[in-house]
Amino acid sequence: MKTSLDCIPCLLHQSLDAARLVSQNPSVHEQIIRDALSWAGEMDLNQSPPAMAQQIHRRLREITGVTDPYRKTKDWQNRVAMELLPTLRAKVEAAKDPLLMAARLAIAGNVIDMGVDGSLTEADVREALEQALKGPFFAEEDRLREVIAQAKSILYLADNAGEIALDRLLVEQLSPERVTLVVRGSPVLNDATLIDAQTVGLDKIVEVVDFCFNFPISYCAFFTINYFSDIPIFLFSIPSYVFKPPPLICPYFSFLWKLDPMIAPDSHCIFYF
Repeated sequence: MKTSLDCIPCLLHQSLDAARLVSQNPSVHEQIIRDALSWAGEMDLNQSPPAMAQQIHRRLREITGVTDPYRKTKDWQNRVAMELLPTLRAKVEAAKDPLLMAARLAIAGNVIDMGVDGSLTEADVREALEQALKGPFFAEEDRLREVIAQAKSILYLADNAGEIALDRLLVEQLSPERVTLVVRGSPVLNDATLIDAQTVGLDKIVEVVDFCFNFPISYCAFFTINYFSDIPIFLFSIPSYVFKPPPLICPYFSFLWKLDPMIAPDSHCIFYF
């Protein structure tokens, strides 16, 4: 996805939010904002918004020495999701169609994204889950079932902390022994890393690979697809404003919250609210 002019104020706001998370020093806040303003004036709008966000967060780490500014935030997101997991798993198990119920909940997890809403609360997460249970749902479910039935291995690209706990519900429906889960190799925003996969117990049921250390998640997804090119099916938990998968020989499925209508027409198979 290209960066629109409307993205720039959000990126600046995100910069200030992140700076305030790691430092109480106004001079640090000012320095980050000035850097971000300078980069905004020169950025290539053909790149996706995370490309600039990556630059901002790298600079923040340089100034403050804090490698994971969102660690405390990710911890509460994982905690909340894990507290909800037994109830949600029971709903999946009791559902007429457990696979689609798990997909609904995985999609609802997209809301746990500090790049979209830095003021996200536990109430917001619970509201998203309620909507997931009863809101309209659009899915290529027959195609998903067909491909899953035939696949010997599945690559699942995780997105954020907290959300990764809800991804577990879907992974459990996919025969975990054939799933490889990919997380980010180093912290950016509240992106899920190996620590988060371990926190929610996914490392105990699937192979977890931490990949792409200092690239935007859109680039990570592209490199991951090529690196694991022998795997026959890819599942993306990455939201639509971040990544539009390139044409692939193998099938892929995107589980998205509030899908961008510009992306839907030429995507292979998509599940969304």
